[in-house]
Order: sequence, then structure tokens, then C-alpha cells
Amino acid sequence: MALRVKALESLMVEKGLVDPAALDAIVDHFEHKVGPRNGARVVAKAWSDPAFKARLLADATTAIAELGYAGGQGDHMLVVENTPTTHNLVVCTLCSCYPWPVLGLPPVWYKSAPYRSRAVIDPRGVIAGFGTVLPDEIEVRVWDSTAELRYLVLPERPAGTQGLDEDALAALVTRDGMIGTTRL
Repeated sequence: MALRVKALESLMVEKGLVDPAALDAIVDHFEHKVGPRNGARVVAKAWSDPAFKARLLADATTAIAELGYAGGQGDHMLVVENTPTTHNLVVCTLCSCYPWPVLGLPPVWYKSAPYRSRAVIDPRGVIAGFGTVLPDEIEVRVWDSTAELRYLVLPERPAGTQGLDEDALAALVTRDGMIGTTRL
């Protein structure tokens, strides 16, 4: 796949269809300005600031925008919180609706038909496929993202992290934890 992308890029540059600097700017944008690191900052802020967490759960779009993360694919957000008794899993059964401002580009598996169908039919099996086996007493809720509403999972704060600052907390958060395929 990487070779195909490079060949296509080279051909487009050679034919004058694309400016290499523009491509570099786009890649830089997605690598450094949007992506899971933004979502991790949202989660870390929620874990360390109860007032922010309350705003996040009440109006995710506005709370996330407070941190500077907004725009296309994230205009209407809802944050669902994992608890000791509830685990949330996000899927888009129709296509691949995904909150780009806080999670970046969707992973290939998120867009795949097997994930999209199995997440609804067998969410515990999907989560187990990512290495997390949930006890039967934990309720699993599946949230179906749409073009009108995107979801972000607020993972449970890991035990023993009370003394960590927001940077250290953000380093613990994973993209998969914010989709709900894993627990932190």
C-alpha cells in the first residue's frame, strides 16, 4: 500500500496535478494538528478537571472546542463515559463517520465491513479481538456514529494515576480506548 501511495503521489507531482509542498502540509496537519493526541488531551483534561468533565458530558462539542478542537467531522459530538459497570463501543454501521478533530484519520479496521457489522452483533467479541475480555457483569453499549453525530468514549481513569499531571495522563490514553475497542 505504501508503495502504491508513493507511486501515485510521484505520478501526480510529475504531471503537475499536485504541489509536493501542499501534500507535505496536509500530512503535517494530520500528523501534528489533529489526531488521537487531541482526544487524549480532552480525556486527560476531563480526568483532572471535574468542571470540564461535567461540561464535556453535558455538551461535548462546546467543551472540546474550548481546547481548540473543532471543525469538520467534529461539529456535533457526544462523549459517553466508561464506568466500572458500563463499557462503550463506537462504530459507524453505514460508512466510517469518525470524529477527526479529536481522533485524526480513522483506522482501516474502523471502516471495514467486518468491524461495522460485528460491533453491533458481537461487541464483546470485537473488544476481545483487541485483547480486552470484559466480565459478564459489565454492560456493553454500542453507539452508532452518523454524519450528524460523532461519539468519543471517555475511558475510565486508570488506578494509581491521581498524582499525574495532564501531560502524563494524556500519554496513557489510546485511540482505541477512545473508540472503546480497548480499556486503559
